[in-house]
Amino acid sequence: MEQLLQKILAGDRRSVARAITLVENRSPERFKLLTGLRSAASKAHVVGITGSPGAGKSSLVDQLTVEYRRQGLTVGIIAVDPSSPFTGGALLGDRIRMQRHATDPGVFIRSMGARGNLGGLAPATREAIQILAASGKDLVLVETVGVGQSELEVMKLADTTVVILTPGAGDSIQTIKAGIMEIADIFAVNKADLPGAKRLAREVEVMLQTNCSGAPWCPPVIETVTINRRGIGDLAESIKKHFEYLVQSGKLIDKRRQRAGDQVLEIITALIRDWFKRDAPKDTHVSELMCKLAEDSIDPYSAATIILERLFNGGFKSDFHFDSQ
Repeated sequence: MEQLLQKILAGDRRSVARAITLVENRSPERFKLLTGLRSAASKAHVVGITGSPGAGKSSLVDQLTVEYRRQGLTVGIIAVDPSSPFTGGALLGDRIRMQRHATDPGVFIRSMGARGNLGGLAPATREAIQILAASGKDLVLVETVGVGQSELEVMKLADTTVVILTPGAGDSIQTIKAGIMEIADIFAVNKADLPGAKRLAREVEVMLQTNCSGAPWCPPVIETVTINRRGIGDLAESIKKHFEYLVQSGKLIDKRRQRAGDQVLEIITALIRDWFKRDAPKDTHVSELMCKLAEDSIDPYSAATIILERLFNGGFKSDFHFDSQ
């Protein structure tokens, strides 16, 4: 494991691929690996690219990568695709759509299956970001699967979130919804050569003027056309300016502190879930509780609280009050 760790830190592509496979397969070995990579994983700028299906996310990520490589920056790409119903793997494979970067040593692309996760991300996305960041990538671009209004998880992982809108897709109505407005640090009106693009951009700008009154950062609205690269440089510059704003204002530290807290909560939840599936059936007291639950002599909330109090030796306190007798 130590050898794999050193190779990842040195940017070895095969070792990075192997490490991401470990976290995708939920191997117990990943804990030691990720612990060793943690200190090196804080330097990269993590950019989330999200939007509805067909918005052109992959094409935009492809063109942004071209722009960053022209600037001499290295890029890691995590492209989350719908999962195969048979294997659970990525169904579309964004690497095909970004073929020009396949042999570029400064770019690493990994397609990951969403595996039914409703937040638009694969379960191992957070850990894959850590691995790519620790391998020395300047930017990590995370392209979500494209599931619409439920696609809010990316804001918990990204330093900068780019929401892609397209004319003629009902996005003028979507912008009214609080979820999309709240997660966007930058709006990209893609396919801006289509009718209605100017109107959509103006509508978003008007809404932002109301929402951003007095705010230190107001999301810019960038019109882009990937075919002729129109607006790509402006989008890359806006992403850079947002990161600079986060650093200068101290909000980057706040974001990453919150991210660390979210990760701890996820790990605690996963460990308790694993214990419940693996060891709880062997616990006589838990088995008795499950029988009482089946007989309706106890409710699920009380059963859960009793189990947690036993796990934490009485140190667990819940807002849910019940008569344990």
